[in-house]
Amino acid sequence: MQDLRAGIHWQTLGTGARPALAIHCMLGSSEIWAPVLEPLGDRITATTFDLPGHGKSGPWAEDPAPGSYQTLATRIAASFIDRPVDLIGHSFGASVALRIAVGAPHAIRSLTLIEPVLFAALRGTPVFEAWSERQGHLDALIAQGRLEDAARSFMKEWGAGIPWDMLPEKQRARFTAQMPIVENVSQANFTDPGAIARLEGIEGIDAPTLLIHGARSPDICPAVCEAIAARLPDVGLASVPDAGHMLPLTHAKQVSELIALNLERS
Repeated sequence: MQDLRAGIHWQTLGTGARPALAIHCMLGSSEIWAPVLEPLGDRITATTFDLPGHGKSGPWAEDPAPGSYQTLATRIAASFIDRPVDLIGHSFGASVALRIAVGAPHAIRSLTLIEPVLFAALRGTPVFEAWSERQGHLDALIAQGRLEDAARSFMKEWGAGIPWDMLPEKQRARFTAQMPIVENVSQANFTDPGAIARLEGIEGIDAPTLLIHGARSPDICPAVCEAIAARLPDVGLASVPDAGHMLPLTHAKQVSELIALNLERS
């Protein structure tokens, strides 16, 4: 049997009675969760792990199949669940969390999704079409081998607002090297090969769910949150003032407080 956790770095935060699992975003690492989850440590014991090719985990064994990286990340995340958990995800990590919740709703005690990038939930809308064009530009840069240009473009849209040239050289090199992962994931965000947005899939989640987005995030982020929230039976929707897409990093206190509110609902 394949060891899904081979080469995967993980850690636990907190000592609370409730098990939790937190999944980080593209180009991030599990370290992003410490300021968010440590204040909740008397209630939850949270497992966080570095995705393949991120943080202290080993590299991704590249697989060009559409959505292969999301499928792998979902399998790794699910391997940490052995009883109902408080499941938390940000960006790509939130899409993975949602895929788990759709596939195994009985395994979820509460669900907190911070700007899930399930763009396919908006298929057929003007915002979906506009962002599909932007994705085409990113895909073209990667296809041309212009990986640093692709990384610069990606971080301008989805980073924490730090100009590319002000990032440390080592960090710029790491982001550039991660572009093949971004390509695989970004295409999956639009095509949904895991069928997360399928009819009656999201509707089957009965755990208390909270969707969070930044008030200054790209316009597709609140639109996705609203589209998903409209399909859930027990849901809250929150906007964090002055925050952008990287709100767990830039607005950790507010995100922590919102997660705490959702924990109280289950």
